[in-house]
Amino acid sequence: MSGLRSLPPDARPREKLLTRGPAALGDAELLALLLRTGLPGKHVLQLAQELLDRFGGLAGLLHTGADALREIKGLGPAKRAEVVAVLELARRALAQELGSRPLFDSPRAVRDFLQLQLGARAHEVFAVLYLDSQNRLIAMEELFRGTLTQTSVYPREVVLRALHHHAAAVVLTHNHPSGVAEPSRADESLTQSLKAALALVDIRVLDHFIVTRSQAVSMAEMGLV
Repeated sequence: MSGLRSLPPDARPREKLLTRGPAALGDAELLALLLRTGLPGKHVLQLAQELLDRFGGLAGLLHTGADALREIKGLGPAKRAEVVAVLELARRALAQELGSRPLFDSPRAVRDFLQLQLGARAHEVFAVLYLDSQNRLIAMEELFRGTLTQTSVYPREVVLRALHHHAAAVVLTHNHPSGVAEPSRADESLTQSLKAALALVDIRVLDHFIVTRSQAVSMAEMGLV
């Protein structure tokens, strides 16, 4: 047997969680609870550990897209759906947190949210977070998609969408699929163009984040906004 029932009762993650709490479980044990069964000749705990090793730990797995999970032998549609569902729950929980209080009261949550949204993308995506007058998140929209090296962003469209959401401020963000989080000259120029366009309708640009799988870098903190 390759599932959790094949383990001695005191070694089963479910029983350990219920008696000792979730903090008593390692990452592989928590993931094994989600997967439930392994493969012929491979226990579910081994499969869970292989997934963590493949994607760089639990954080890396959560930042992984559904397409990458499809490449894993033994991870069928049902298990992939469950992993992706957990990822979506994490996104929604963070979005709810950012919508209930000022965005920059929880800078770690902002970075985690952006990495979950954009960090695993294989192509470049430009998105905007629309904020109310209290700097709480109204919505996030992916407005433009490009190639691995560049994307076209139209200030007029950004302004129209910000007005549609009755936003008082925005946070800009895009990912660098190369994994290099340093803003380019083009990123600096784009930020200033959008800042000028949005200022005409009294909407502030608070920050521009460059996102990779491993980090989200604030251009405001670098003095570039």
